[in-house]
Amino acid sequence: MQASQISITPIQRWILLIFTFLISVMSLFRVIFHLQYHPANANWNNLLEPFLLGLRFDARVLAIVLLPLIILAGFKKINPFNNGAAHKWWTAYLALAITALVLFYGFDYYYYAYLTQRLNGNILNFLDDAGISFQMMWQSYPLLRLVLLLLIIIALLTWVTYKLFQFSSTQTPIRKKKRLFTFLIVFIFLGFCIYGKAGRFPLRWSDAFTLGNTYQSNLALNPIQSFFSTLNFRRSEFDLKTVKKHYPMMADYFGVENPKKELDFSRSVIYNPVDSKPVNVVLVICESFSAYKSSMWGNPLNTTPFFDSLSKQGIFYDRHFTPHYGTARGIWATITGIPDVQLIKTASRNPQAVDQHTIINDFKGYEKFYFLGGSASWANIRGVITNNIRDVKLYEEEDYDVPAVDVWGISDLNLFKEANKVLGQQEKPFFAIIQTANNHRPYTIPEEDKKDFKIIENISIDTLNKYGFESLDEYNAFRYTDFTFQEFMKAAQKETYFDNTMFVFVGDHGIRCKQPLTQFPAAWVDEGLACEHVPLLFYHNGKLQPKRTDIISSQVDILPTIAGLLQVPYTNSGMGADLSKSDGTNNFAFIIDHDTRQIGVLHKDYFYTRGISSKKESFVSTVDDIKIPKNEYFDSIRLNMSKMTEAWYHTAHYLLLNNKSK
Repeated sequence: MQASQISITPIQRWILLIFTFLISVMSLFRVIFHLQYHPANANWNNLLEPFLLGLRFDARVLAIVLLPLIILAGFKKINPFNNGAAHKWWTAYLALAITALVLFYGFDYYYYAYLTQRLNGNILNFLDDAGISFQMMWQSYPLLRLVLLLLIIIALLTWVTYKLFQFSSTQTPIRKKKRLFTFLIVFIFLGFCIYGKAGRFPLRWSDAFTLGNTYQSNLALNPIQSFFSTLNFRRSEFDLKTVKKHYPMMADYFGVENPKKELDFSRSVIYNPVDSKPVNVVLVICESFSAYKSSMWGNPLNTTPFFDSLSKQGIFYDRHFTPHYGTARGIWATITGIPDVQLIKTASRNPQAVDQHTIINDFKGYEKFYFLGGSASWANIRGVITNNIRDVKLYEEEDYDVPAVDVWGISDLNLFKEANKVLGQQEKPFFAIIQTANNHRPYTIPEEDKKDFKIIENISIDTLNKYGFESLDEYNAFRYTDFTFQEFMKAAQKETYFDNTMFVFVGDHGIRCKQPLTQFPAAWVDEGLACEHVPLLFYHNGKLQPKRTDIISSQVDILPTIAGLLQVPYTNSGMGADLSKSDGTNNFAFIIDHDTRQIGVLHKDYFYTRGISSKKESFVSTVDDIKIPKNEYFDSIRLNMSKMTEAWYHTAHYLLLNNKSK
């Protein structure tokens, strides 16, 4: 049968042609995404399922856009084929829809490059620091060329829809009864696309994460669907009934001596006073300090040889995890001892959560310092620091006599130099935090440092990708971080404070890995553990017995451990523990993935996760790739970890708003 003889109306034909055309374009975008971001072991034979699921996500988005057209165009006055003005309105409507579609895909493409996550509601967090976010984008990407490219794509797609309109207008009108029948067929088709699948429940964003592979799940997602679906999770309330249910178990786990009905989690640790000189503390929070990219775990590119050597001279925790991804969340967990489980924005931006107890204040008689190269206004970190650390002296970009190198302020090397200069002048004991930033897009290495730091340019992109790096810029920035550590420790050794100072290095978070890792089991990639796995080192020149330990540890444990190692009395109302007093048998590390909406805990050699909404469970080994058998022994471990996951999650929600400074 010839096209002109098909018994559908021009409007129905136009809708179906637009649907077919745009879903082909969206499928092409998915192919481009795969070609750009696929892991080394990706096999086209394994991609049929994510592509088909992605097709259903795409069809839902297009059906939602086109449904108003099929319904309203039934009225003669607003039918574009009967009314010239209506044609202009619908053309403008489709142009706006196409513009939104292209912009979402454009943002998604670079959002994934930046965070290895599909576009989701968390992107709105960047609006709170719009100026800084824009500067970072301007310095990292060719924005003008990208905008021009997007405009060309929008114009081209809009032009095609107009040509499809002209083609559809040649359709011969059909009788009213047939017109109603074909309307119902098209309407039901669009409705089924919106529902997404046959069954009791409609297609959901979380269905992508039933594929059992992180990359395949990301590949299946549609950025528009992903964005609007994740907005539904942007809530910050806690369930008081559930918190109370888990309180006895958590109070026992934390070691609360006299558990109370009013949900008191505080516990005091007392040490006998000693006459020895108080020990200084320098806590370095290291930007994107991914374990798998580092020399300490045998990365063949040997990115951190200095830190590797330093780790052999202190207490090094090689199974240390951040509770989540993101710098603001990492700083929050370190200072407060509570995972940031808030699903809307970050806890640092929540006015109700700004008042927090921190163990840093228990270092009585200490001067408190916080050094960062840029602005503390970013993510309201200023509020977290100045509102909770008593009498803290905050140093930021404008306080240094050196120029900024990019959006993140002065270089890390200059930051360490400036901090060392201040600390070298102190006569009282001090607790200082230094927050680095150069191991972050746009990966700036100052020209002045290239005299002593050698840029490596003779490594192929395939080799870089194989060992966890997406570009030479990222690789050299990671190496530059190690260089700045070395220069800092050299400078500190020349100061009188050095021998009486404990240095603590920890990553603010890791980076999600796209490739299989030879030095780690598959769970590090498949379950996203690489995103939270970071080094933790306690170094005190000759005062600590060097050891490398594989007990499970978390960012929330850092301050209790510092206080414990230095015998400083403290009150702990957070969720961390003193690692120096632990043999690892009862250690749990809680993790929340804000993007996949998964929560879980690590315990001994296992990792348990569960979807916040989907409730889908995963229980894997973290030491090998052997599938855990189903039997009574492992079922009991899984059940216990499931209970701890629930307890940690709800208790953390409660404590975010109930951990007031004393």
